[in-house]
Amino acid sequence: MSNRMGRGFLYFPFVRSKIHTILWRCFTIAATDKTLINEAIRSPEVRVIGPEGQLGIMKRADALRAAEDLGLDLVEVAPDSKPPVCKIMDYGKYHFEKEKKEKEQRRKKPSVELKEIQLRCRIDTHDFETKLRHCIEFLQKGNKVKVIVRFFGREMSRTETGAELLNRFAAGCGDLVSIERAPLLDGRNMIMMLAPKKQTETKTKTERT
Repeated sequence: MSNRMGRGFLYFPFVRSKIHTILWRCFTIAATDKTLINEAIRSPEVRVIGPEGQLGIMKRADALRAAEDLGLDLVEVAPDSKPPVCKIMDYGKYHFEKEKKEKEQRRKKPSVELKEIQLRCRIDTHDFETKLRHCIEFLQKGNKVKVIVRFFGREMSRTETGAELLNRFAAGCGDLVSIERAPLLDGRNMIMMLAPKKQTETKTKTERT
């Protein structure tokens, strides 16, 4: 009999709604930098900010009751304060707006790609200038560039030629480039990493000149 009553109790819409709300809030807390809300707040006293402004220092139970009366959440916004500062708000809406804003910022932030340019020790002038022009275009777009010199046959006996070629290539990019990794031999390849020089660094250099 008691088991049937227990099962029937869960079918009341109010109870189901309350359980769903609690579970959703618990999931939200776990997913958002350990922000404490409602019953998860443990401090016996908190400084409360209401929808209309400061409410002052209140006991935890009174603050929870004030939030519940407004149909809102008590959210700990400054845990290191003494006492902690809590704000009465709609946490679900706040969390949604925060995620939306962060997603928009990530979308607008330009992504840095790693481009690759291959050279040969006996590269002709025209091919060298073409690849150099491509490298400059990549750097201007904020991308990093991996420049590789491949050695074939007896070229391995004169790897310094590859180092000279890479240094000349970097010099051809002018003030636009910063050498992130100097030419380094890796098997039959010599690799150099280039990155766009920061605008502030370029500006400071120009001002000094």
